[in-house]
Amino acid sequence: MLNFAMETAREAGHILLEKFGGNIGISKKGDIDLVTEADLASEAFIIEKINTHFPQHSLLAEESGASAVSGDAEWKWIIDPLDGTTNYAHGYPCFCVTMALEHKGELVIGVSYDPTRDELFSAEKHHGASINNKRISVSKTNDLSEAMLVTGFPYDLSRRDHLASTFERFLLSSRAVRRDGSAAIDLAYVACGRFDGFWEEGLNAWDVAAGVLMIKEAGGTCSSYDGSDLNIYSPPFCASNGLIHNEMLEVLSAPAVS
Repeated sequence: MLNFAMETAREAGHILLEKFGGNIGISKKGDIDLVTEADLASEAFIIEKINTHFPQHSLLAEESGASAVSGDAEWKWIIDPLDGTTNYAHGYPCFCVTMALEHKGELVIGVSYDPTRDELFSAEKHHGASINNKRISVSKTNDLSEAMLVTGFPYDLSRRDHLASTFERFLLSSRAVRRDGSAAIDLAYVACGRFDGFWEEGLNAWDVAAGVLMIKEAGGTCSSYDGSDLNIYSPPFCASNGLIHNEMLEVLSAPAVS
């Protein structure tokens, strides 16, 4: 099923690339949360492929929501057909297709495909993580002051003051902080060592499922802000190479400065 997921994500990414930079229809799901024709076309393609090859599997997709077969499906696909929609709508080439597969509630497969760089990140439980079929691992940075971190902000504008305070604390305690607008790419970059750590609130399971598996299979750590085991359905969460994880959790638990 890993090969199926990789092939499907790559084909869906080509759909996005074909429409990128053109005149695409854009609508709003919230004050600043967008959806494009490309999101819908990519998702329709992925769902059709899954329904054709694995008709008994259930689905959780960003634009379509959840669908289930009769009874409790052991297998569930978690799909974001276009992670980084705002980037995409503005012509900024930082977006991807991301897919994950759960078996009995455990992540077993994750893929994220960035068509602009032709980079296909993948992971399979107990079999490691790769980029374009080359094994990857997290960074060896062991001090937060030397780390390059990445984060994002939720679409709920009312929460941004609180998040800006956390952002400032990380900015002062690390080497650099980036904000690229695609959580799936951010997590893939932690898995391959380009970033040392990640934190974010307001995410959904389809944003993070594939990346969480990649990071774990690449030797990193994912947890809730309090250090407890991560539930991809209950954000927020922190991810890192493992070596700076406790330092990141200390920053996240620090009281906000008024």
